[in-house]
Amino acid sequence: MRPDPDSVSPDAPATVRLPLLTQQWLDLAFVHWAVQPDVVAPLLPRGTAPDTTHDGLTYVGLVAFRMHRVGWFKLPGVPYLGSFPETNVRLYSVDAHGRRGVVFRSMDASRLIPVVMGRAGFRLPYLWSRMTVRADGDTVSYASSRRWPGPRGAYSRIVVRKGERIQEPTALEHFLTARWGMHNAFFNGAGYLPNDHPRWPLYRAELLRCEENLVAAAGLPAPAGPPVSVLYSPGVPVRLGPPARPAGIPTP
Repeated sequence: MRPDPDSVSPDAPATVRLPLLTQQWLDLAFVHWAVQPDVVAPLLPRGTAPDTTHDGLTYVGLVAFRMHRVGWFKLPGVPYLGSFPETNVRLYSVDAHGRRGVVFRSMDASRLIPVVMGRAGFRLPYLWSRMTVRADGDTVSYASSRRWPGPRGAYSRIVVRKGERIQEPTALEHFLTARWGMHNAFFNGAGYLPNDHPRWPLYRAELLRCEENLVAAAGLPAPAGPPVSVLYSPGVPVRLGPPARPAGIPTP
């Protein structure tokens, strides 16, 4: 029997004491559309299911940001190879232990060496792309064009204008941002990679431009209407722990 999922909490349920990786996620734009669970289910790792806690729907997210100073263990972050723009297509999952997480369908990044390491070492769907992130006052622009391995030319052009600071996020805003782990098909089966970071500083945002085909390239239906949520965050420092027990094998 699958246990009840963990509650959606704006604070990490546990501290990562021995981080595998440290990094900062900066200048994030969260753009989300609702999608039916049966569309998402075949795209998730074995042992996980779509997270449908909010109104029985699940969501696809297009999240653009700057990765900054990725570091191993407790070593200082790397200034050049560890800093680069990234744009992710992600889904929302829950496993047999009740752990909520995200599943990445694509992770476009502008540094080739981290892309190769992420693909080889963690089996993550990293892709090498030309990318920029530019801020002009309250407006932030994100652009990407895929290089390798393909589909070559898959792209996104996102422009958001930051609005008011959110003092108390809605249930949906918590659901979409307070995700304390990642489900992924590792070498020993589907696993869970936990993270912790301070509570998100969130701002509502206006989507000024969104031209993209990354969602369709990730195997999902292209968004047919406006997003249900657009948010901006200046970012947080993050600690990622080592992979936990496989997602589909609960402990006795």
